[in-house]
Amino acid sequence: MAETAEKPAVAQGAIVVSRQDLPLSCPRPQDVLWNMHPRVFLPIEKTGEAICPYCGARYRLEG
Repeated sequence: MAETAEKPAVAQGAIVVSRQDLPLSCPRPQDVLWNMHPRVFLPIEKTGEAICPYCGARYRLEG
């Protein structure tokens, strides 16, 4: 399923990010303004996965 700006990240499953996206923060720049919360940086480098404490978005590091 392609990601769209209208759907919250939580409903889309894990969001795949690459090392070029590091340091990883949530919300991402392309997220819809009304759906934003305070920006948090997520430590994803060690485990390859991170969950946002505000919105529950799951991120997975590719590569």
